[in-house]
Amino acid sequence: MAGGWSRDGAVHEQIEDSIQDELQRLRAMRAPARESLKECVECGDPIPEKRRESVPGVRFCVACQSERDEIMTRRGGINRRGSKDSQLK
Repeated sequence: MAGGWSRDGAVHEQIEDSIQDELQRLRAMRAPARESLKECVECGDPIPEKRRESVPGVRFCVACQSERDEIMTRRGGINRRGSKDSQLK
């Protein structure tokens, strides 16, 4: 398959990378719940007891988790290839 400026197999590698990224994200979501932490891994702020009880294995405070969720939402539409077709949409 012709890839323009890319080397042979580059498109396939990009597809494989996208699949692996998504599988890794899904596995992380299904990971068994660990003990909830008392302090946020990212900022070090205390995690409220109610949050620790309601979300088993929680590692982030509400603010940091909201930020991470927003990043994951934005990440969903990335087209690694950047083809002309995707730019026309």
